Amino acid sequence: MIEALKILSIAIIPAIMTIILIHGYIKKVSLYDAFVEGAKEGFQSALRIMPYLIAIFIAIGIFKRSGAMNILVNIINPIASLAGVPKEVIPLALMRPISGSGALAVVNEIITEYGPDSFIGRVASTMMGSAETIFYTMAVYFGIIGIKNSRHTLPAALLSHLASIIASVLICNIVFG
Repeated sequence: MIEALKILSIAIIPAIMTIILIHGYIKKVSLYDAFVEGAKEGFQSALRIMPYLIAIFIAIGIFKRSGAMNILVNIINPIASLAGVPKEVIPLALMRPISGSGALAVVNEIITEYGPDSFIGRVASTMMGSAETIFYTMAVYFGIIGIKNSRHTLPAALLSHLASIIASVLICNIVFG
């Protein structure tokens, strides 16, 4: 069974591509022209979201290099400790909604320092997998379609992020004790 799954995982992408090409040929679609048109639209979308991405990356750099992260961790720690959130994962909880790569760097530091099988490492890993890069995602998707007023999206997304933090700690406490 495992061997069959390995073969299937290797073959699935080429099979899907072949099916798409055959379907396009049967429907008499100009495949090359459709591909070029899709690439053109993708490039135009990338140009539209570029200002939003640049703003996010600059804000992340300022936040990390200014020492604001450490100050914010010290402010949040007393409240977070009431929920059982280890102080060591607070930087991850702060970085994850902003930057996936920044959050990955924080997880790497946590796992290097505390180990993957420590409670802190497990909470960090669970948190990394259960949260989203809210601001990046909003910048990309809202930027592509030109939404300027996000209304309730940001508060709802931040509330779900808080739920993922608490759930990560609770689940790790239940599973790993």
